[in-house]
Amino acid sequence: MCGIFGVALSTESSFDRSSTELLMDNLFRLSESRGKEASGIALSTPEAILVAKYAVPASEMIRRDEYRRLYRHIFPENEHQTNGNSRHPTCIIGHSRLVTNGGQQVHANNQPAIAGGMVAIHNGIITNVDELWERFDTLERGTDLDTEVVLDLIRHFYRESGDLIASVQRTFSLIEGVASLAILFEDIQAIMLATNNGSLYVAIHPDDQGFVFASERYILDRLVHKSGLQSRLGQFKVQHVSPGTGFVFSLDTLESKTFDLDPAGEPAVISLNRLDAPRQIQDVSPDSELGAAPERIPGEGPYVLSPSFVDEYPHNSEAIVHLRRCTRCVLPETMPFIEFDDEGVCNYCRTYKKMDHLGVEALEKAVAPYRKSDGEPDCLITFSGGRDSSYTVHFMTEVLKMNPVTYTYDWGMVTDLARRNQMRLCGELGLEHILVSANLARKRANIRKNVSAWLRKPDLGLVPLFMAGDKQYFYHANQVARHTGVKLIILGENLLETTLFKSGFCGIAPNPDSEHTYTLSLWNKAKLAWYYGSRYVTNPRYINQSLIDTIGAYISYYVIPHNYLNMYQYIRWDEETIASTLIGEYNWETATDTRSTWRIGDGTASFYNYIYYTMAGFSENDTFRSNQIREGMLTREDAIRQIEEDNQPRYGSMQWYCDIIGIDFYDAVRRINAAPKLYSQL
Repeated sequence: MCGIFGVALSTESSFDRSSTELLMDNLFRLSESRGKEASGIALSTPEAILVAKYAVPASEMIRRDEYRRLYRHIFPENEHQTNGNSRHPTCIIGHSRLVTNGGQQVHANNQPAIAGGMVAIHNGIITNVDELWERFDTLERGTDLDTEVVLDLIRHFYRESGDLIASVQRTFSLIEGVASLAILFEDIQAIMLATNNGSLYVAIHPDDQGFVFASERYILDRLVHKSGLQSRLGQFKVQHVSPGTGFVFSLDTLESKTFDLDPAGEPAVISLNRLDAPRQIQDVSPDSELGAAPERIPGEGPYVLSPSFVDEYPHNSEAIVHLRRCTRCVLPETMPFIEFDDEGVCNYCRTYKKMDHLGVEALEKAVAPYRKSDGEPDCLITFSGGRDSSYTVHFMTEVLKMNPVTYTYDWGMVTDLARRNQMRLCGELGLEHILVSANLARKRANIRKNVSAWLRKPDLGLVPLFMAGDKQYFYHANQVARHTGVKLIILGENLLETTLFKSGFCGIAPNPDSEHTYTLSLWNKAKLAWYYGSRYVTNPRYINQSLIDTIGAYISYYVIPHNYLNMYQYIRWDEETIASTLIGEYNWETATDTRSTWRIGDGTASFYNYIYYTMAGFSENDTFRSNQIREGMLTREDAIRQIEEDNQPRYGSMQWYCDIIGIDFYDAVRRINAAPKLYSQL
């Protein structure tokens, strides 16, 4: 999730103050793609560990004067040291944060984290954090950070045993989710790295003069070869810290050692000198960054709705119930381009072609040319954290025995629930997870501007504009595959989830032979662009800062290559198997405001499906259940019951969405409720 990185250098290294600053500047900039909401740094000196945290992106932090002044503590400039070299080993760690547990508005929630006499940076999410605090109730919780419980447990076990490595091993045996960590200690002159999923790489000098580490190989490759530091980093060799592995580097002896995080593994024999007196840990962040908790953090409930507000929705439901629907599926008469024959069967049913899955053997054959025997990644799986991509990660890893890297594009609408589920699978399976984070504040501002424009003049054809910001995930998938050196990108796209009505509301007739929504003909792509352009003219509020992002989304979705393998073209999608596997084997988390497991990790779905259902009398749920009927997975009677439940408003999720983009929830829903209804025109 976040970016963690740093450097440890001996006094014999060729790095002076200037080159060390350049090294860290590069690491901050390269790692910012993993999180742009906060940043921080910790510097180890013989006397103290200095910590500075900022609720700004890393690229902004490194331009500040107070950040630059930190390096004076490890590179004193005096008459004995005119060249600016450090007289003691250098150790600096940095963090670029994607906010998960605890908002960045609260200083204590940002990293580096301080707890248990340690300073640490953490990439990942501990999904059983509350259970651990409850189990070890003598430990005192001070922040919302899940990192805190890891550090307190390590210190707790270290006091009991006096064995640091055993304490780290025992802690990792208790945690669920993902933890890739770098830790500095107040009482030990060492830095420790540990990871249970392999999202950690080190570039080590062959003569033990030091090492550099980061969350991705690509970051270190860029650093070593393209950062302007090639002459100093030329001898450093990039290595992967394998899942379930720890790495410790003594700042006294400059010796390094790897060890197994499994307590049952081979015992690690590592000599670490304990200081006579603990060093101070000092938070030297500027006063302006030491903020208190805001009165209300966006997205936090509970939500209490007035009865008069809720009563507006059942009025619409009564009209929707009386819509004419296909006698075979559940599509209503408001579906774009729908036609019924004399028996009441719709054209979508008449032209539907049952899926002919290619089978597991064909899937084995398709991936065979990409398999690697050297332990290197052999495929990239696009991983939203939803049920279908989660099951794809499980199947490709556990059944086909591939060695994937998982990838997520976070555009501001990936929910914490989805992130926790990603970490559950990656932690359990030991999979590296690469997250590319957009500028979330800017993306959410773009959504706000477009939703605000839409609410002034509702138009069903323009609803997908709210989701334009996520389409760059295709572009970044191609980039991440190139960076990791894999040639195979795997999707977990459920082919039953066709939503042709979204372009249908723009006047584009459905193509029954189309496998994907992004496979429109050239003419229809032009027609879609014309529809949007014409609506922009009549509602100039759409001409805002989001326009460039929207154009980029159009190119990513409809223009750039999508040379991916979709697992569900080979194996039959089965809802019960998927849900039972994920929940039973990975403790996969479901939503609290719906019994459905679909779209629960997508922060936008509850809002736009409310719009479709309220204005058109159906939503994605209706088209999905209709396809299940056509495939023989559901009876029509069961589907009717299912959509009645699926289409119930998820008010809590809707308010999270409104809060996070910065619009008034009550005003938005009232405007939707008042918008013209397709069924009122029948």
